[in-house]
Amino acid sequence: MEDRGYVYIVCNKAYGTLYVGVTTNLAKRVSEHREHLVAGFTNKYGLERLVWYECHESIEEAITREKQIKEWRRDWKVNLVQSMNPDWRDLYDQLTA
Repeated sequence: MEDRGYVYIVCNKAYGTLYVGVTTNLAKRVSEHREHLVAGFTNKYGLERLVWYECHESIEEAITREKQIKEWRRDWKVNLVQSMNPDWRDLYDQLTA
């Protein structure tokens, strides 16, 4: 059986810089962002607040969805976050509880 896939959005503050990513282990990946273990864009801009995610049956489905969302305009991504998390709270604790 293939691994499930997750598409997620992290940011530095409400309505701040957004990053769309994909992974098979959401808690581990977000932890890496929070601990600044990931070099590059997310580390440069301090993107460590998980504000949106969705689960897919396979990593291939998640990658397809990630590519779709990355093509979206910023306001569409903001609306996507607000549809799940209108207060832009960090959802990481839900993953580790």
